[in-house]
Amino acid sequence: MIAAAKSRQHCSVLITGGAGFVGVNLAADLLANGERVRILDSLARAGSERNIAWLRHHHPDQVDFIEADVRNPQAVAAAMRGIEHVVHLAAQVAVTSSLADPPFDFDVNAFGTLNVLEAARRASRAPSLIFTSTNKVYGALDDLRVRADGQRYMPTTLRVRSHGIDESRGLDFHSPYGCSKGAAEQYVLDYSRSFGLRTTVFRMSCIYGPHQHGNEDQGWVAHMVRSALAGTPITIYGNGKQVRDVLFVDDLVNAFRRARHEIDRLSGRAFNIGGGPGNSVSLLELIRQLEQSLKRRVELRFERWRVGDQRYYVSDTGRFQAATGWRARTAVTEGVEALCDWLTASELLPAQRRRTAQTSVQELGAPG
Repeated sequence: MIAAAKSRQHCSVLITGGAGFVGVNLAADLLANGERVRILDSLARAGSERNIAWLRHHHPDQVDFIEADVRNPQAVAAAMRGIEHVVHLAAQVAVTSSLADPPFDFDVNAFGTLNVLEAARRASRAPSLIFTSTNKVYGALDDLRVRADGQRYMPTTLRVRSHGIDESRGLDFHSPYGCSKGAAEQYVLDYSRSFGLRTTVFRMSCIYGPHQHGNEDQGWVAHMVRSALAGTPITIYGNGKQVRDVLFVDDLVNAFRRARHEIDRLSGRAFNIGGGPGNSVSLLELIRQLEQSLKRRVELRFERWRVGDQRYYVSDTGRFQAATGWRARTAVTEGVEALCDWLTASELLPAQRRRTAQTSVQELGAPG
């Protein structure tokens, strides 16, 4: 269903999934710079209604919100009218959910993306488009040899250790989620080839920051920070030494901005987007950082490894940096502190804040 609007105002940018964590941060940046933004979102994800309310409160006359699902081609076509640029974020985002319900995962991620592409192709003036894919298109990376080094895994290959995984890596879709997102990104790239649309793909690593209502299935940085602040146990699947590069959402928004500006040169190409080796962190290392910040132990529980979980994935973002001059600027310690501040101010109840502040300091040791 399309939410009623007083009038369909002219907007230059459409963000599908714009009520989600990344979408609300991108929209806020565009709105702060005087643009009008149209958001299409089904509000299915926890926290999305709060995000829309926050945007409307701060920018009441600049947000055109359509409550609809990307699986509805008529709603997508209506949202595309008059749009100059699209950031397609709407997705089913959890590997675990894709394993539980593969048809739903495919409908949202693959069929929904095809709806967006068709609406763009059939528009009177085709907009440019950025699609957010995932590092899961590279599969489990079972052939990447790693060794345990303290609280993390490290690649035995010097180049990967120094730079990360680049786009020359062969695609190996893993899990229904990896398949649906991989299929979607290939359609996005082919619509540039076959129909001349100006499209580009971001293969994203782990994004984190304010407005992230994460859980253990998706948005793990926010999930761990929230759990640590609330004093609840954290479940780690595997041994916690698996490594990811994390990217603060402000840096991602900057990447969107640069890609939009350079879309004619970037069209038809896929780019790895993440924090890179300088912002890589293992689960155990993040826990240690939280313990040092909170000055108390975080309780951990360990479960068996999940399907397709990569021991080590760090993005080589050199291709995008060479094309646009972009690079990640926010250090992990700085970004996690900002997320802690936002969660404490906006999510924890006063009683939880008092309990957190009153928790006695315990001697710190190695987690697990």
